[in-house]
Amino acid sequence: MNDTPTTGTALPGQATPAVAAAVNGSGEERRDYRPGYEIVSEQILEYIAGERLVAGDRLPTEHDLAKTLNTSRAVVREAVKILSALGRVRAHKGRGLFVADDEGMLITSRWGGFFRPVDLDHVLMLFEFRKVQETAASSLAATRATPAELRTIEVAMQQCRHGVEHEQVDIFNQADDDFHTAVATAAHNTFLLSAVRDARRLQRQSSAIGIHDMLGDAARAAVEEHEAIYRAIRDGRPEEAAAATVIHLDRTLEDYRREIQRRLFG
Repeated sequence: MNDTPTTGTALPGQATPAVAAAVNGSGEERRDYRPGYEIVSEQILEYIAGERLVAGDRLPTEHDLAKTLNTSRAVVREAVKILSALGRVRAHKGRGLFVADDEGMLITSRWGGFFRPVDLDHVLMLFEFRKVQETAASSLAATRATPAELRTIEVAMQQCRHGVEHEQVDIFNQADDDFHTAVATAAHNTFLLSAVRDARRLQRQSSAIGIHDMLGDAARAAVEEHEAIYRAIRDGRPEEAAAATVIHLDRTLEDYRREIQRRLFG
């Protein structure tokens, strides 16, 4: 663990003129879909990855981050709020910013430390990993789920539908997380459940910086796909449950791919 202050350390991928313009609010096209706090959030994550920081390591102060990234301290503060909500950083009054040490950071030493939420290759690898874990989980759930676990999956599915029908993004996102966790729980395999939870923590990093912050056709499709997975598990059809999970994750990946490319290239 490195407790030495890193004041003045330059961040990898330091802001280019185009990025700096977006951070500072200039550039009409990028400003429409690329808030400065999103860019700064990504750059702080890149710094954590590039420096191979682990839980407890010190980050530059908000003032120093703002200076290095050529932006305002207010933008940095908003970025820190996002990363704090993700469990990636913690602000200790009178001490500064640190890489967080809560449950969300337990995976840093494995893969979380290098995951970049808007790197398309990283998102692709994450979904490949999710596909392996979650197809196995849904298949096992179809043969192992208890009545209570089936009910938990069903309730999460219904909540996803409620979130879409009433345009409540937070309810949909929470129910989506609950659904996948419930399926993994019903597999009765502790290692699969841990892997599914960890992968979804990584995916939430993309969501938190705005990759998945609205409801539309993709969310409506997810509701129907969740129902297909649930019905296959309920009816004890492991192959159909696995196939429905593949369809769901492949379609979700394409949504992420399109959104990331739109944000990067307009």
